[in-house]
Amino acid sequence: MTLPRVYPIVDSAAWISRLAPQGVRLVQLRIKEWAEKAVRSEILAARAYCSAAGVQLVVNDYWRLALAAGCDFVHLGQGDLDGADIPALRRAGVRLGISTHDESELERALALRPAYVALGPIYPTLLKVMPWRPQGLARIGEWKRRIGALPLIAIGGLTPERLAGVFAAGADVAAVVTDIVQAADPEARVRQWLAVADSVDEPAGAVARGERA
Repeated sequence: MTLPRVYPIVDSAAWISRLAPQGVRLVQLRIKEWAEKAVRSEILAARAYCSAAGVQLVVNDYWRLALAAGCDFVHLGQGDLDGADIPALRRAGVRLGISTHDESELERALALRPAYVALGPIYPTLLKVMPWRPQGLARIGEWKRRIGALPLIAIGGLTPERLAGVFAAGADVAAVVTDIVQAADPEARVRQWLAVADSVDEPAGAVARGERA
């Protein structure tokens, strides 16, 4: 499986409609602390837009709503895995991305045969207080050696200026939240991300490039 190299994470379908015209082809909808009815509506709106625009949508956490909406990709954190019906997702053909932060979490993720593994935070992040220290570039290389051809997503504190080092360390894809959505001009910022990602050479055997997942 191949994934685009830049992976914005947003909290509304409106953000997708702003970023997709700039060239984004992979996006995660991550909504926290909304009423379930509102989340359902947002997932349906995001799915409809992504389907029309040729964008791969990944739904964070709300696997039941994603399944009901006909989405084909969900992302789960380690805590989310505890209550998820993985066999039901498999039967529906839904692909799974999983967050990892240490060895035990990586082993758990790999046992579930995910479509990708995410590692973070690579650098200190403004998104939320993390119980883990920044992973650093060396950890990216360690994870990539462990997972082989499986796509590795780096997340946490990333900027366009850090992309070359992140990709050189072994990451296939860079996920980004605050650096885009909190920018003065998010559209211009995401175009910068995409341009820098396109300019960085891929290591031999990388699987990150591709228009669609």
